[in-house]
Amino acid sequence: MLTKIPLLRRLDPFILGILITVGIASLIPADGTALTAFTWATKVAVGILFFLYGARLSTQEALHGLRHWRLHVTILAATFVIFPLLGIAARVLVPTILTEPLYLGLLYVCLLPSTVQSSIAFVSIARGNVPGAIVSASFSNILGIFVTPLLVALLMTSEGAGFDASSAIGILVMLLLPFIAGQAVRRWIGPWVKKHGAPLKLVDRGSILLVVYVAFSEGMNEGIWGTLSVGRLLALLAVCAVLLAVVLSVTWFGSKRLGFDRADQITITFCGSKKSLATGLPMATVLFASQPIGLIVLPLMLFHQLQLLVCAWMAGRLARRAAAAEQTELATSSS
Repeated sequence: MLTKIPLLRRLDPFILGILITVGIASLIPADGTALTAFTWATKVAVGILFFLYGARLSTQEALHGLRHWRLHVTILAATFVIFPLLGIAARVLVPTILTEPLYLGLLYVCLLPSTVQSSIAFVSIARGNVPGAIVSASFSNILGIFVTPLLVALLMTSEGAGFDASSAIGILVMLLLPFIAGQAVRRWIGPWVKKHGAPLKLVDRGSILLVVYVAFSEGMNEGIWGTLSVGRLLALLAVCAVLLAVVLSVTWFGSKRLGFDRADQITITFCGSKKSLATGLPMATVLFASQPIGLIVLPLMLFHQLQLLVCAWMAGRLARRAAAAEQTELATSSS
């Protein structure tokens, strides 16, 4: 089982692609007309990305699965209540440990929805409630398109991250309208989208790499990377690790205290502790359109890699425990 988890053996190829893109942007940043062209290409790619989200996600399945409301409410509370509260509390780390832009990035991480694919995959490996994970992760992403911008407007405007009428229009045009259009035509193209999932994944990842290239090119052009020392980077990594550890502990022990069975406990832990890079990076280009977003999205990229590595290890460990328990039960029943 563990040999099927590549994250335990090497860096996630997608994260490697992001790191390579960051390197290219650092050495050959786009500027002038080229940067304008890349910026427009990014906007188009983000629109396509959210159109595909709409075409993939089944609203009917999500509504049908809401019957297990305690599970979903608990996961959503972890995603959109506990995480934001921890993000607000992290304000005390400025300026001794985190700079203002890095803190804004960390707070932004706390306001994002959960991942879909990795959450479901880890729940499946760990022998959790897979149908519950599918519904919760999907619904978190649908809700996040509305809730995350509202939380940014409420919590980050006072912190210096601009959210105004142009941001709202950008969300409507670049995120909501394509998503709604995808939902509207899902009955006709949904099966085709699922059938061609592998090629279309290139669209997903290509759009995110575009976002990364533009963000880091702007950072290079404005000289913001000169303000980030190795010490600050290591401090940010440590803060992300502590944030992940706290949320994993709260979701694991909290769900047990609330009386959930082990399968639901696993689902709450993996779905409630993750943040979506695929949603967060494109959304950042809209929410922070008038600002250099390189340092703002850096915490998200670090947190994303950490959550994959840690949760892959946890899923493998839980899978081994489940297998051992099954063998013990089988041996007991046969005797």
